[in-house]
Amino acid sequence: MLKHISTTIATLLLLSGTSFAASTAGRTDHSGILVWTFLGFCALIVVAQLLPALLVILGVVKSTSSVKETQHATVSAKK
Repeated sequence: MLKHISTTIATLLLLSGTSFAASTAGRTDHSGILVWTFLGFCALIVVAQLLPALLVILGVVKSTSSVKETQHATVSAKK
């Protein structure tokens, strides 16, 4: 039993060494100004598309809530 446990532990230790071989701790980012400019331009496009979409959503919410208030007012006036 002890031989099987020691063999298993030795095998696990030998195989786990390769998982720690590749470290990305020292990796540096070599992106230049053109890459960051392109990413900033893409972010600007996304923000420019989000603002009108949010305004449309707010307009739809306002219109549906005002329709409900109008319906309630006319129903109570008929009574």
